[in-house]
Amino acid sequence: MDLPFIPFQQTQDFLVCLARVIAIIAAIPVFGGSQIGGRLKIGLSVMISLLLFPLIAPYTPKAQLTLTGLALLLVNEVLLGALIGLVTQMIFAAISFGGTVIGYQMGFAAANIFDPQTTQQLSLMSQFVNILAMLAFLTLNMHHFFFHAIIESFVLLPPGTLDFSGGAVQELMKLAGNMFTLGVRFSAPILALLLIVNLVLGILARVFPQLNVFMLSFPLNIGITFLVISLTLGAIFSVFRREFDLTGEHILTLLQLLA
Repeated sequence: MDLPFIPFQQTQDFLVCLARVIAIIAAIPVFGGSQIGGRLKIGLSVMISLLLFPLIAPYTPKAQLTLTGLALLLVNEVLLGALIGLVTQMIFAAISFGGTVIGYQMGFAAANIFDPQTTQQLSLMSQFVNILAMLAFLTLNMHHFFFHAIIESFVLLPPGTLDFSGGAVQELMKLAGNMFTLGVRFSAPILALLLIVNLVLGILARVFPQLNVFMLSFPLNIGITFLVISLTLGAIFSVFRREFDLTGEHILTLLQLLA
């Protein structure tokens, strides 16, 4: 039965669009964290869906679905939206992993703070580089990219055509492996420099036994780490740009494998 003045087909198209949009909004960085209220996320998702669902109407099912069929289709759309957001979350997880390794090496192993993005306790350096990554994410207008990705996802993967037999699982495993590689590459220069500093301090401890190397290492490691980060901010931003640019290719590849 049609609602007054609202055809059932349009209601169905809107719900299908809303399910995918709200899953993407809840999964992508910046918007997906607990610092963004649930009402704001729902309101933003509804507004975007109202603007987009007339555009994706040609790709939605034309037959009127039963309640069970519509529920299964909405679950399908939520799963797909979560997978799209997961691709970007892997980049932030890699950056956070690299920041954690740096923090432990420079002496911040016990300095943990609450991260509203993941609602977990993270190391101080992990939160610091995570904020840098978020600023780069917004500066490069990557949040605009996801609005285009929503439309492209309906073109490449219409509702109800999700299929995991085309190599999508292998692609996700490959991206997970690249996450650890990116974290190591991000932290490797600083770790190498801190290793040299600790080696020099070890030699000084043998030459000057009265020197308190343990107390000297803490301010020295912290100062050198922040100095290196300040001098290499341009290179760090370039790494963020390259990884965020590759995100579009990864999402496109994933959608093609899921089709």
